[in-house]
Amino acid sequence: MRNKTQVAATTTRLLQNARYEVLPTASIEDKLLEHVPVDRTITVTASPSKGLEPTLDLTERLTGHGYVAVPHLAARMVRDRAELAEICERLTGKGITRVFVPGGDADPPGAYPDALSMLEDLADLGRPFPHVGITGYPESHPTINDDLTIQSMWDKRRYATHVVSNLTFDPSVLSAWVRRMRGRGITMPLLLGLPGPVDRTKLLSMAGKIGVGESTRFLNKHKGTFARLAAPGGFTGEKFLQKCAAELSAPEMGVEGVHVFTFNQVAETERWRTALLDQLRSRR
Repeated sequence: MRNKTQVAATTTRLLQNARYEVLPTASIEDKLLEHVPVDRTITVTASPSKGLEPTLDLTERLTGHGYVAVPHLAARMVRDRAELAEICERLTGKGITRVFVPGGDADPPGAYPDALSMLEDLADLGRPFPHVGITGYPESHPTINDDLTIQSMWDKRRYATHVVSNLTFDPSVLSAWVRRMRGRGITMPLLLGLPGPVDRTKLLSMAGKIGVGESTRFLNKHKGTFARLAAPGGFTGEKFLQKCAAELSAPEMGVEGVHVFTFNQVAETERWRTALLDQLRSRR
């Protein structure tokens, strides 16, 4: 009973500390305003085909509406240090205090081939953002050795405040990875990457609206996600969270919340989160 109570308490805490990732499409601002309360943190992705402007613009508008909005400043998409300084001045001028810094997929890159090199310049610019997130990879990165991804987090620990795990569907893989991180001395708080409740038809439709080249990247990047979510009796966020909570509830694991990949299905995601919280409360 005590374990079930602990799992329920941890799952509740993770859901209460959930933030939503969205793509900066034309309709997403209205969807968020209609369906998502302003107490949710919203992160805004960056697209190599569209550049950083849609990301920065949506982040500013959401901040104006009262959300805590977090732009993805993909390092390979930033031209040089001068542009980075301009971005920092622009965002801080709007009261934005949080950024997420992935390496990004732009090819060829600008002055920054990876996230670490840009994080170093952010530090030289006076650390303008109190909250800086970086990516972690529980499963193998397609182009980077697993040992190097762990080493990369270690190298970035002086510049970042938290880690966001990339998608995985295996709680045991995630648990082993977190233990490996902590054993390496990487102590930053962790947000677990989690797919929201995705309707495959809507997801495919949305992918078709974000530009031909970008849609191809989107579909290639998430084709495994489609298969897992569409399979009968397949992945569900509730089961995943409960299994993670059983393994990762100890304070030393440092798991503070979830980062939900909504694929812009924000209404469905918020309904799922609140319904699951209601179920957990009713079981007490």
